[in-house]
Amino acid sequence: MIRFTLLTFVFLLSLPSHAADLDAIDAYCKKALADWNIPGFAIAIVQDDHVLLTRGYGVRELNKPEPVTENTLFAIASNSKAFTSAGIAILVHQKKLSWDDRVQTYLPWFQVFNDPWISHETRIDDLLCHRLGFRTFSGDLIWWNTPYSAEEVIKRARYLPPRYSFRRGYGYSNIAFITAGEIIAHVSGQTWSQYIRDQILTPLNMTNTALAVSELKSRPDVATPHSADDDGKPHPIAWQAWDSTQAAGGVISSAADLSQWLRLQLNAGQLNNHTFWTSNQTWKMWTLHNPMPFSADAGAKDADLSINGAGLGWFLADYHGEFLARHGGAYDGMFSHTILVPKKKIGLVVLSNGMTGLPNSVAGWVLDEMLGHHEHDWSAENVKKAADAREQKKKYKTAQADKRIKNTKPSLPLGQYAGRFGGPMYGDATITYENSKLVLRLLPNPELVANLVHWQHDVFEIQWQKKFAWFGDGKLQFLLDKNSAVTEFKMDVPNEDFWFDELEFKKQREEKPAR
Repeated sequence: MIRFTLLTFVFLLSLPSHAADLDAIDAYCKKALADWNIPGFAIAIVQDDHVLLTRGYGVRELNKPEPVTENTLFAIASNSKAFTSAGIAILVHQKKLSWDDRVQTYLPWFQVFNDPWISHETRIDDLLCHRLGFRTFSGDLIWWNTPYSAEEVIKRARYLPPRYSFRRGYGYSNIAFITAGEIIAHVSGQTWSQYIRDQILTPLNMTNTALAVSELKSRPDVATPHSADDDGKPHPIAWQAWDSTQAAGGVISSAADLSQWLRLQLNAGQLNNHTFWTSNQTWKMWTLHNPMPFSADAGAKDADLSINGAGLGWFLADYHGEFLARHGGAYDGMFSHTILVPKKKIGLVVLSNGMTGLPNSVAGWVLDEMLGHHEHDWSAENVKKAADAREQKKKYKTAQADKRIKNTKPSLPLGQYAGRFGGPMYGDATITYENSKLVLRLLPNPELVANLVHWQHDVFEIQWQKKFAWFGDGKLQFLLDKNSAVTEFKMDVPNEDFWFDELEFKKQREEKPAR
């Protein structure tokens, strides 16, 4: 009988990881590119502090010849959150703040839910693990393509209602990470982007990485974002500036640059004879701070995964007995995925110029290859799930059309629905009567313009004048008082991120001219 001692355990941990078959990975990546029908993607793999692979597949833009390379830039979106947590870790290492410092110590104006106690008690680590009380993605319309600064976005978000009690639930929050970015700026005396560049990018020689869309003009190798139609067919779209949300999603990088970021993470904050932060801070970020909901149904669907929750800027899980730190990123026209296996010194990132499940599928398969087991063809399985989801979406649209109450008329002449509407959180909208039809304009975002076409009673269909990557058409309902005067309108635009239903649009009183 073999006696399993602590020494044996340490020896087993020190054994080299499974040798990856790079030819098999290359073949799988090529097949996934075809299966997912996207223009291109890039991948970086690190193991035992060595860069095993940085490679591009496909093209930067549909129907154009320029190939994706290891240096092609992609928006990594929410994978940027780990950079913000790392920025805080550096300040902790420099003894300029602590993880459990109150947010109001640095941002006295900070308020959440207009609740004085929660606002006072919120600590820095609360911002980084999605436990403030926000609904997932709540408030994202405040920053998306609006002119609001990061500070103004945070101040406006105080009008959002809580979804659960403080520190008693989970709700993914970009607003919280924007707040963490403002703390970095306040303590360092630099903007978030200046600080991240000076403290992380430059020491790592990540000189190709950009922190704003405006920087892409000087970069020769940049991917084009792509959205897709209802059948999954891709088409190019324009880059969107995410300036106010840089700390939550502003990094634009390449496989080659991010391979150095992976090395830094797996070396627990130390690389190239430079200490960025200590190992203690690394494991602080990789400690489970907020368990995520994990139902029996979810466990049955993904039996390989157990223990799931949020660290600080990372999501943490147990996968086949291996501890994982991971994160995804979703930008207008670009998805990405990062996985770290700290105890095996494995790291990988997949960047794409499409809005599909390719990044997490390829990352999952490569992870299995690196760990030495294959039970799933993640790409094939997820391609089928994506096709099924598209069919369900089409059925939903048909079902909604079937529920329409036909042969109704608006309560008022169309011109009487016109006016200016708004609330303190998002700002104003106008509805104008133009050429015998109603036109909606959400003023903070100049792209959100729609024709309103009568649907039933006082409900109108929102027909956007521009196609968007995240959502399609929706519904707008006018509310009338007892005198049949319009008092406000409410919006319902089905999607998985931008919650139009939480916006307030009350009718503003018209000022009568002075006599």
